Amino acid sequence: MARRRKKSGSSRVHGGWLIAVAATCFIVGVFWERRQAEAPLPGSSPEPPASAASAKAASSHPVGERRSVRESTLSAPLPRRGVAIVPVGHGHARIALVIDDLGRSTADVERLQGLGIPWTGSVLPFEGRTREVVSALQQAGVEYLCHLPMQGVKANPGLGALRLDMTAAELAAATRAALAAVPGATGVNNHMGSVLSAERAAMTPILRQLALRDLFFLDSRTSPASVGYRLALELGMPAAERQVFLDADASEAGVEEQFGRWLELARRRGGAIAIGHPHPYTLAVLEREVPRALAAGYEFVPASFLLDRPALGVTQ
Repeated sequence: MARRRKKSGSSRVHGGWLIAVAATCFIVGVFWERRQAEAPLPGSSPEPPASAASAKAASSHPVGERRSVRESTLSAPLPRRGVAIVPVGHGHARIALVIDDLGRSTADVERLQGLGIPWTGSVLPFEGRTREVVSALQQAGVEYLCHLPMQGVKANPGLGALRLDMTAAELAAATRAALAAVPGATGVNNHMGSVLSAERAAMTPILRQLALRDLFFLDSRTSPASVGYRLALELGMPAAERQVFLDADASEAGVEEQFGRWLELARRRGGAIAIGHPHPYTLAVLEREVPRALAAGYEFVPASFLLDRPALGVTQ
């Protein structure tokens, strides 16, 4: 009996030793796996723990000016996303950029030339530097129009404006004077004119002067009631109408929105004309977005490339 007890006690000691050895191996294995999981991959550089990085960032600010990483991120200006441009794909999308209200500075021409694309200028006939601007456009080989001032609802269209109280002969004479001030223009578009452009009797003598000189008419569409485009076609003239105003909203965000709309119209229709002005915010958006439009397959062309040309003869 004593022998059996001794053997049983020896077995218990032996079993306890085995359990202790197994437990030790398990603990060592878990520790080793954790070290392996935390080790950096070959060729990579380990990053300091988050607590060390935070302490380092905090130490770079004087006491009382320390900010958390989240606070610093929220206070930083967000990058501009730009226009969401859909590639042209296998279609054909031509876009014509017309810049109105030139005649006050040759610097506008120089900056627009920096875009590196065909564009069309529109020159006010009686501004202080009209002649110099026309000369700059000619030297640069840029297509340009006479930006013909016409009576609007409220704002003063400026010197040489065509008005409703003029006779047909006076309207024709004022048109000739404006064209003479912008020699070499290939066409005309209206400056303001939301009132006059809606009157067929007033627009007829004006358009006939253009027809006699083989000029085209671009209807700026300052009023949905404008008759200029359709009347020009009736008279057998090449004509077009503006689809988008780039900078009706005086902000970069507004110009970006209209720029995107312009490209979308061109992609769906095959071509679209946009009118803008030499405002700093307009030029800034153009400088940023034109290269992206080119990369997406849009083709910039002069406005004369997007004219409707009726087969009718000119009514004298």
